[in-house]
Amino acid sequence: MKLIINNSSMQPIYEQIVEQIKVMIMQGQLQEGEMLPSVRALAKDLRVSALTVKKSYDALEQEGFIITVHGKGSFVACANQNLMLEEKKKEVETDLETAIRKGRSCGMSNEEITELFHIILED
Repeated sequence: MKLIINNSSMQPIYEQIVEQIKVMIMQGQLQEGEMLPSVRALAKDLRVSALTVKKSYDALEQEGFIITVHGKGSFVACANQNLMLEEKKKEVETDLETAIRKGRSCGMSNEEITELFHIILED
């Protein structure tokens, strides 16, 4: 499994791991039932703390992307299409919030942002 950690990013390392694994699952690069590297192996590979990887795996399990079987390892959970769809909707919402903040930071009014949104929708 190829993950890239950006140490200069403002995003915490565990979140970078979570996001990249989610993308791999949603894009089908990681299949249902596929075993993930052990916490220690991934930590060694990424040169990060095992606690960081454990935090990532815990977050992925809490969100339903993986399951962990004590003594056996962590595996990609059932590819729940509703879960995947909801995750993609959250990404769109985040992107829209970022765009609105950028528009406001350069002085755009809500009306101007709304008008631009409708223009883009028409394309």
